[in-house]
This record gives sequence, structure tokens and C-alpha cells, in this order.
Amino acid sequence: MSMGFKVWIGLALAIGLVWLIRFVVISFVGNRRPMLSSRSYAGPVPAAPRVSVLVAAKDEEENIETCVRTLLDQDYPNYEVIAIDDRSSDRTPRILSALKAEFSSRLIVVTVSHLREGWFGKNNAMREGVAAATGDWLLFIDADCRQTSRRTVSMAMHEARARETDFLSVIPVLETHEIWERVIQPVCALILIVWFLPSRVNNPHKKAAYANGQFMLLSRRCYDGIGGHERVRTQLNEDIRMAQNAKAEGWRLRVVENRDLYRTRMYRTPREAWRGWSRIYAGSLGTVPRVIAAITVLFMFSVLPWASLLSSLSGVMLSPDPTADAFRRVAWCWSAAVALQQMTLWRLYGMLQMPRSWSFAYVGGALAALGILFSALLKTMGLSSTTWRGTTYHGNRVASASKTPMISDAPAPVPTSSPAD
Repeated sequence: MSMGFKVWIGLALAIGLVWLIRFVVISFVGNRRPMLSSRSYAGPVPAAPRVSVLVAAKDEEENIETCVRTLLDQDYPNYEVIAIDDRSSDRTPRILSALKAEFSSRLIVVTVSHLREGWFGKNNAMREGVAAATGDWLLFIDADCRQTSRRTVSMAMHEARARETDFLSVIPVLETHEIWERVIQPVCALILIVWFLPSRVNNPHKKAAYANGQFMLLSRRCYDGIGGHERVRTQLNEDIRMAQNAKAEGWRLRVVENRDLYRTRMYRTPREAWRGWSRIYAGSLGTVPRVIAAITVLFMFSVLPWASLLSSLSGVMLSPDPTADAFRRVAWCWSAAVALQQMTLWRLYGMLQMPRSWSFAYVGGALAALGILFSALLKTMGLSSTTWRGTTYHGNRVASASKTPMISDAPAPVPTSSPAD
């Protein structure tokens, strides 16, 4: 057997060993990972502090009504909901107006007409929402999130108080309706989990910091202490930057998964997913070496085993002896690596609350994720721009804004109602 075949076999054994170690670790820690559910805590939150729930919506006509209604239906005794219409050009303003008429004493609607110069859209909108907030705690939620429990806010506050946490982020359960979503979304989510392990994020002695902007609960002291959205005004991934600032400055950071509190369908088309995930990776990984490392790891451990297995099986069928015998040995080794990969993914998909059978489509999702990571690499290198919710960003500046003029100093919008009593 030639040296090339020996190296190929050695690589298969090494990658298979890594997947075996992952399988053992997942089997050991699977039931011990931080998880929040509607039954995590009994009873009301002691001395429940006031919570301001803030939702920014830009062209969210498909999501905003469900999002707001499920937030207004929470059992937490002391909270307000603030919905920020961020320059929407669809039916979002009308939907919020109708909800305001229905829940006049419980819902505050803030209208943002212009994007301030030097600010990115969501950060600007959240800043204006915070200006109207009266809570001792601030809960930032994305408009595409649907609460599936009336106890979401209560459980989050219970967790924050019980763990003496200043900055709590609750990871969503992903909803996947179409085939492409079930192929791509789990792989993209797993990449972030690998890079930002909750066990490291939750350890105050580790530098790892991460937060998911779809659900972030911060004490007002922490929010003000880290400079709020002002400090991250030019960041597309403001959630991770805020988490990094908080941990670096000694605030207690915690990330937990959720079992039955809320769900989100992040993207409705492959185009949205491509643009959204490339934006997320460019912002969360942050540097060219980290994006390249993510591409390398994903290819080596996710795509290479299948590519090598198919290549070696082709060699068995097409090559004469004794070369076919060498290919056969290689095929057995890569078959083992693929089997170990699949065993691990079967467990991982269950942890993500995804149908386990879709783990067999993982390699297809990995190929798509590689393309997304390459797109993120171009953004990280400054070779391409990011268009999100009608605004184009290039590096740390706004390149253009569609349908909404930019002015250097827009007046702060005024809430359409007073905070709830």
C-alpha cells in the first residue's frame, strides 16, 4: 500500500476518533446542559422587578402580530411591552396601530421615521425603545419570535435571579417548515454552538462570550454599565458585541437553551437564509482567520468523510487489483468515520429538537453552510456589503438606505402612549 493510501487511512481514523469523542461528550453532558422550560421554577418571581419587553420591527407584517400578542399574554405581574416600528414600508405600522387600539393601556408603540447617521438600523430602533422604557430589567426580543408559554418572562426572571445573572440569553427552538430549512438551519445553528459553547460562556473565568439577540434579558444597571446600544451602534451583530463587553467588564453572563418557552422561524426563503447567516457569521466570528478556521473545520469534519467515502467506493469499483484492495481498506475506514459522524448527529439533532431523520441530510446542509461561510469571509475582508431589511451596510458604515432618507440628527420619536400603570 502506497504512502498516499496510508495517509488517507490515518486521516479517516483521526476524524473518526474526533466524532467518537464528540459522541461520548454529548452522551455525558446532554442531559446536564443548561435548559429552561415552563416548569423550571414554581410560583411567582419573588418581589418581581419591572421588566420592559422591547421588540423592534422593520417590515415584519408576517410576524409582528403573533409576536406582540404572545408577549402581552404573559403571566409575569409587572411588565410592559414596547413595540418599535423601524421605518417599515409594509403593513407593520397598521398592525401595530390596531394592536395599540386593542391593548391601549398595556402596549407602547414607538415610531422611528429616520435612521440616525452613524447608527445601524436595529441598534437605533432599540435605543429609541429603551428611551421609553421604565423597567429595572430590559428584555430584547426579535419580531420573528413566538412565545409558546405564558411563563416565558417569569422563567427568564426566575433564572436570572436564581443564578445571580446580569445578562441572560435564551436560545430559541428553530421552526423549520420547508425542506431547505430542515437541511440548512440545523447545520448553521450547530456551527455557532461549536464556536460558542454555553459551558464556556457561562463560566466567569473563561473569555468566551455569546448572546442571541432573539432573547436577551439584561438588568438596567448592566445595560447602562456596558454603554447600551450606543456603544455597539455600528455593529450588525450587536448581541455578541454586547455580551463580549459585559463579560470583559465583569458582569455575569449566562446562556441557556429553552424547551418550550418560545420558537422562531428565522428565514422564509433560501435567499434570506444565505444573507442572514452570512451576516451572522461575519459579525460573530469577526476576523478573517476565525472565518477561515470555521471553513476548514466544517470541510474537514463534515464534508471530507462523505467525499472520501464516495471516492474510495468509486476506486473499489473502477480500479484493478491490487489497487482496488487498497481502496477497499480506505472505504472501510471512511465508512466507520461516517457512521460515527451520523451517530453523533442523531443525538445532536434531538438536542436541537429537530427530527432526527434529517441528520442524514447533514452533509447537504454542510455544503450550503460552506458557501455561506465563504460569503461571510468576503464580508469580513471588506470585499462585499450586507443588505438587511432594506439598508445596505459596508464595513462599519451605512452605504445606502432604501425608501427612508438619512439625516444627521433625527429627533427622538415619542411613544404613542404612556407606559402601562
